[in-house]
Amino acid sequence: MKFRLAWAVVACAAVISLVACAKQDSGSRATDTQPTSSTLSGTIRIDGSSTVLPISEAVAEEFAKVHPKVQPTVGKSGTGGGFKKFANGEVDITGASRPIREEEDALCKQNGIEYIEIPVAYDAMAVVVNPQNTWCDSLTVAELKKIWEPAAQGKIVNWSQVRPGFPNERLVLFGAGTDSGTFDYFTAAIVGKEKASRGDYTGSEDDDILVQGVSRTKGGLGYFGLAYYENNQDKLKLVAIDNGNGSVKPSRETVLNGTYQPLARPLFIYVSVKALERPEVAEFVKFYIQNAGKLAEEVGYIGLPENVLALVKERVERRITGSAFGAHGSQVGVKLEDLYKIEEASEKGAQ
Repeated sequence: MKFRLAWAVVACAAVISLVACAKQDSGSRATDTQPTSSTLSGTIRIDGSSTVLPISEAVAEEFAKVHPKVQPTVGKSGTGGGFKKFANGEVDITGASRPIREEEDALCKQNGIEYIEIPVAYDAMAVVVNPQNTWCDSLTVAELKKIWEPAAQGKIVNWSQVRPGFPNERLVLFGAGTDSGTFDYFTAAIVGKEKASRGDYTGSEDDDILVQGVSRTKGGLGYFGLAYYENNQDKLKLVAIDNGNGSVKPSRETVLNGTYQPLARPLFIYVSVKALERPEVAEFVKFYIQNAGKLAEEVGYIGLPENVLALVKERVERRITGSAFGAHGSQVGVKLEDLYKIEEASEKGAQ
């Protein structure tokens, strides 16, 4: 049953996207499912966001211990690249660091791919500089826009142009590739429109490449999911963001209390309804939802609150298809609880 949400009713709600700093050794992971003599077998094809990748890899690793005859394969084509493969039936599940967009939804419909949207964790985007950068401890949202907007291309090329008092140091930019959901969300949150960005920067869907670029360049500045900063703190310097209410660094606490705005967001997986008919995929998705909270925190994110998790489980159990975001892509400041409660009420009202 397809649900269409008038997303504007909640577009101004405060986000409660959260990031986790807690990490544990993967060898000591505890999940809700204990090893059994499973008879499940098959291959599960997973692709998509490099931001969601660490969560999916952790889930796949733990799932394979419980169901050794099932082979979950996890790729990272970026959010946009993953949606292309998903809509063409090449993968069963795709990870996304933003909601699906209208054209991606249309391609799914064209190819007969029904899907369920499943939030799995919260994230925040980290803005980072090289550790040798002694002048930049924080940036305002307006300064970030000045750096990244299309009009800055070929013009804002020196740190001294960003703020009076910054040194005469070449500004070298590293950011998400255009197929990345991180790129879509960052441009929507900072510039005001998805994909509105200068093009003269080093872009990649592989966040490790961005980490290397900033860490090796004195005048470097970049952005990516906070988990990649957490895993490379010795190579990078975290920049606080000032949205007009003071400078705030991303952390579990600042995203929990809603002060790290506008660079906080939910993360998703999308699963094909047809793929869910296969017992190994159905069991994998169930396992993902049950354990994503714990495993997400181990790799640098935070799990969903219990009230959101309950609504997510219901989406899968009732096979509620489509996007609660109305297939409008990145939306800044949207509250998951509001979206899914409205969806749930509408679904029940239609019965």
